[in-house]
Amino acid sequence: MLQHVAIETREEDADAAIAFWALLGFEQVAVPPGLAGRTHWVQRDGTQIHLLLTDDPVVPPFGHPAVVPDDFDAAVAALSAAGYDVDQHPQHWGVPRAFVIAPGGHQVEVMAAPPPG
Repeated sequence: MLQHVAIETREEDADAAIAFWALLGFEQVAVPPGLAGRTHWVQRDGTQIHLLLTDDPVVPPFGHPAVVPDDFDAAVAALSAAGYDVDQHPQHWGVPRAFVIAPGGHQVEVMAAPPPG
């Protein structure tokens, strides 16, 4: 099991990033006291996204987290309704998938189901 992914973001993008991840079913959780003010964490089904606060975040051009929401169509609709440009991609394993840019510039893949195997 993958426990968490850490991505860098600016402090001014943190609230929007937390709201973005909420559209994919993640809820904000408390961080350990020693990390307060340096990061925000969101969680879904035991997997966390750690939003590391920095003035100059690194956003990889191709690297990205991928998530499988409970309801792909509802998640895509919620992202679109919130103003995100959802880019549908080819179905490499026969199920829908899309990419969206989260606040702060990180690419996120949204999948209807994980690849087989």
